[in-house]
Amino acid sequence: LLGRFFIGLTPKNTNEWRSAMNRAQKQTEIDQLKSTMDASEIVIVSHNKGMTVAQVTELRKTLRKNGAAYKVSKNTLVKRAITGTRYETVGDLLTGPTGISTTSGEPLVVAKTIFEFAKKFDGKLVIVGGAFGDLKLDAAAVEKLAKLPTLDQIRGTLIGLIQAPAAQLDRKSVV
Repeated sequence: LLGRFFIGLTPKNTNEWRSAMNRAQKQTEIDQLKSTMDASEIVIVSHNKGMTVAQVTELRKTLRKNGAAYKVSKNTLVKRAITGTRYETVGDLLTGPTGISTTSGEPLVVAKTIFEFAKKFDGKLVIVGGAFGDLKLDAAAVEKLAKLPTLDQIRGTLIGLIQAPAAQLDRKSVV
């Protein structure tokens, strides 16, 4: 008796029900990716080949600590999400096992972190390229960005340069 009651509630083909759920989930994922891309200053695309769960977790924690994020998603969903955004140019980089790194904060921190992890994991994380605003980046450009000083490092250098002459004057007056 109970089986007959539930038969009327399920679709004729259970795959139709699963597809409808998947479409809704996919649309939610696309919307989330699109909002992330719109708010992001930089997008870096990398391939993760053979990274363990612990390594990906370590990468995510480090990026999160620096105000960034690392997302592994289906390439087709990412391509749909970037359509019509300033990051549409990275669509051709989305092949294979892809991870997307984004931030709405300091862009160089993401480039530095991904570059450091690519060296640390030796071939398991490969930088493919990305986009910085409207500028498309290849792997070499991401590496160059990673080697630039961050805004905080530049500020520290400037403060040090400004304070150095005052400290020298103070030392001369003591002598």
